[in-house]
Amino acid sequence: MRKNTRVVVAVLSVLLPTIGWSQTPLPNAANSPSTREPAPASGSVGAPCSRPDAGTQTEPPAVGAEPACQKPGQENSNHQSNDSQGEQTKRILWVIPNYRAVSASTKLPPLSVRTEFWLATEDSFDYSSFVLAGLLAGYSQATNSSPEFHDGLAAYGRYYWHSFADEAVGNYFTEAIVPMVTHEDPRYYTLGHGGFVHRTGYAVSRLFITKTDSGGSTFNFAEIAGNLAGAGVANFYYPAPERTLGKTAENWGTQVGVDAIADLLKEFWPDIRHRLLRQR
Repeated sequence: MRKNTRVVVAVLSVLLPTIGWSQTPLPNAANSPSTREPAPASGSVGAPCSRPDAGTQTEPPAVGAEPACQKPGQENSNHQSNDSQGEQTKRILWVIPNYRAVSASTKLPPLSVRTEFWLATEDSFDYSSFVLAGLLAGYSQATNSSPEFHDGLAAYGRYYWHSFADEAVGNYFTEAIVPMVTHEDPRYYTLGHGGFVHRTGYAVSRLFITKTDSGGSTFNFAEIAGNLAGAGVANFYYPAPERTLGKTAENWGTQVGVDAIADLLKEFWPDIRHRLLRQR
């Protein structure tokens, strides 16, 4: 994908102001299998109240103490609201694929190689990917980014399939091929707490730091080396004047930049979604 950073930056500049400059912690996600708190035992906070036997004397609770039990249907509404706010959904803005985002404080088992390739396939061949390729092709043609493609409808077709191929090749290298070799986890784990600047720094740092299959942290070879490999493969299907070292570096830098913006959207999407739904 070439020279598309301006398009995504424009979208980001519209969305990010809606979340404010400070954030509250986000709870666990519900979009993936995760570690869950056990159900409250009888007599604990949130458990249904049992009816006392006739004639049984009960003492009133001490001032400031939590109730020993709770009637059915009287769950804490604030807790439910926070759970809804903290969920990562399968799509950002109900259109953009968001299959690799993991909600805050969620622990997941490592991905199998088959699942990694399936995630790359979902990102590459989702219906929105075809629409995005069309928009990028139009932008590239309007700016004449590859003069060798000439003009007209045939030129748009060339821009289209090159844009689509750039994105698909990059997805497979960064989400499946390199993670398979390096045993890295290609998913984005949402931080979900702290201020805007802190969370922004965390999102950008995920370009260079990622989780391993064993749960540790490592340099993000999948992101950096994977996008470099994708830019190198692009030289096989771009015209000869586009195969220079400078063009390859530009393509690689653009891909990494777009991924940085995508990580920012993933980090703040639960907050944006919460604000949008609340304003309805």
